[in-house]
Amino acid sequence: MAEEILFLTELLGLKVFDLKDRRIGVVRDAALVPLVDPVRLDRFLIGGGSAWLTVRYDQVRSISLDGIWLRDENLTPYHSDEYMLRAVRDLLDQQIIDAQGRKVVRVTDITFEIRRENGGEVLWVLDIDVGLRSIFRRLVQGWLPHRWVRRVQEHIPPHSIRWEFCNILEPDPLRRLRLNISNRLLEDMHPADLADIVENLSPEDREAIFENIDSEVAAEALSEVDPDIQASILESLETEKAAEIVEEMSPDQAADVLGGLEEETSHEILAEMEHEPKAEVSELLEFEEDTAGGMMNTEYIALDRNATVASAIEALKGNEELAESLNTIFLIDPDERLVGTVPVARLFLHTGETPLRTLVSETLIEVPVDERQDRVTELFDKYNLLALPVVDENRKLSGVITADDIISVLRAR
Repeated sequence: MAEEILFLTELLGLKVFDLKDRRIGVVRDAALVPLVDPVRLDRFLIGGGSAWLTVRYDQVRSISLDGIWLRDENLTPYHSDEYMLRAVRDLLDQQIIDAQGRKVVRVTDITFEIRRENGGEVLWVLDIDVGLRSIFRRLVQGWLPHRWVRRVQEHIPPHSIRWEFCNILEPDPLRRLRLNISNRLLEDMHPADLADIVENLSPEDREAIFENIDSEVAAEALSEVDPDIQASILESLETEKAAEIVEEMSPDQAADVLGGLEEETSHEILAEMEHEPKAEVSELLEFEEDTAGGMMNTEYIALDRNATVASAIEALKGNEELAESLNTIFLIDPDERLVGTVPVARLFLHTGETPLRTLVSETLIEVPVDERQDRVTELFDKYNLLALPVVDENRKLSGVITADDIISVLRAR
C-alpha cells in the first residue's frame, strides 16, 4: 500500500518536527472544521507536555509514516472549539450512519489521503474503516512498526465507507449547526430503510434525526417504525415539531400513532395541529382500533354518481399526493350515500364523456364503521379486494380501508 494513504492509527503518536528537525511532540488528535472544509484536516493537536499545541494544516511541509515536518513554527495552545470535529474524540468508536449501505456502523479507523497543496502536504478524509482490517490495526497499534502492519493486513479484506456517504450522529442541535451536518443523505433514503436505521439508534440519536430532517420525510419514516419506538420518538420531540410531523402523515396513520401515546401528550400534539388534519384525526381517534372505523383512511376521491371519466381524471390530477396508492374512485348520491365503485384502471379505457356509473364494479362490497377487524380481513381475502369502502349507519361514505392497511394488520399479528 502506497504511503499516499495514512490511517488514523498511524497518525496518532506520529512525531512532529520543527524546521531544525527537532521533535516538538506527537500527534494526539486531529480535527476537521466542516464550516471551512468538510474533507481536509484543518488542525493537528500535538501533545508535548502538560498542554497540547495546535498545528494548522498550512503549517505542515510534509507527512509520512516517519513523522510530520513543519514549515511554520508559530504554534498556539489548543483550546476546545465546538466548530471542530475531532477524529479521536468525535469519530473513533462512535456510531455513524452508512447512507449507501443503509445501516448503522461503528468507526474503528479512518483513512486519509496525503495530498500536495500550496507547497505543503495535507490530509483529506477518504474512508471510514469498519472492518477486520481496521480492528487489526487497532489491536497492534503501538506494538508493531507501521510498515509491518501494512504488509500483514494485505491478507485481510478491507471494509470501509466513503466519507461522502457517512452521516454523523450529533444530538446537540447547536453543535449540529456548528459542524454543518447535512441531512441530505438521510432525506434521500427510502422511508423503510431510514426506519430500520432509526430503530438501531439510541433515543437521543433518534430524537436528533427527527428534530432535524424534513417533516414530510420524518412522517414517512415514522410510519414504518415499530409502534413502541414511534411513541418514544414523538414524546421526546418538542410539541410543535411533533405536530408538524403528524400533520404530514395520512389521517389513519396519524390516528394510530397518537392512539399509542399518553393521552395528555396526544392532546398536546393535536392542539398544535392545523384545523383540517386535526379534525380528521380527531374523528378517527373516536373509533376503536380493531374496527373498520379504526382501520380506515379518510383520504379518498368520491364523485357524484353522474360524473364522467373526464371529471374523474381531473379529480386525480388535483390529488397527486394520492396517485401512488389510489386504485378506486367512489360514487355517491346527493346525500353522500355510497352507490358504486370504479377501478381507476378502467378510466383509461374509455373516452372522457363516458359516465362513471357505466364502469362501476358489478358487486358493491362495503362495511359499517363498527365492523370487526377479523371480518374486514376475511372480506379482503374472499374477494381479493384492493380497497373496501366504510359507511356509517346512513350508508354515507366515511372512509376506505386499503390492502396496505390489511398487510399492516397481518404483520402486527
